[in-house]
Amino acid sequence: MSRNVRRMSCPPSAVFDVLADGWLYPVWVVGASRMRDVDEAWPLTDSALAHSVGVWPALIDDETVSEEWAPPHRAVMRAKGWPIGEARVTIDVKPWGDGCLVRIQEHPIAGPGDWVPRLLTEPMLYLRNRETLRRLAYVAEGRLPTTFHGAHAQIAPTA
Repeated sequence: MSRNVRRMSCPPSAVFDVLADGWLYPVWVVGASRMRDVDEAWPLTDSALAHSVGVWPALIDDETVSEEWAPPHRAVMRAKGWPIGEARVTIDVKPWGDGCLVRIQEHPIAGPGDWVPRLLTEPMLYLRNRETLRRLAYVAEGRLPTTFHGAHAQIAPTA
């Protein structure tokens, strides 16, 4: 199982705002290249994201299914990317000072990714998830707090 941790300069709720917006999935998940559909119920348990993995012309259409949604502390997803296989991805978030600590754990559960010795897969997963957390931090730290959305948002006048 690959484990990565990153300190982020945002509250846990900002991380979960990003996770809850299924259309942002390819922005922060390394390897996801485009979204095809997001269940209306996303990210509730058993809802799914339809995404593609890879680059054109070698795109693989697959999905990620929410297995547990407990904001602002924990999210668990089953990410599919056949023919590579499936993995369980757990994201745990806890407050830390004026920000938060985010831990991502990825564990292959089906397919070739589960058959290959961990000695070979762990370094690749570690590097991929280090970049995934870096991207997640950029998006979560760059978003306005939820209290500033909607009627409270400040919009610059247009000319």
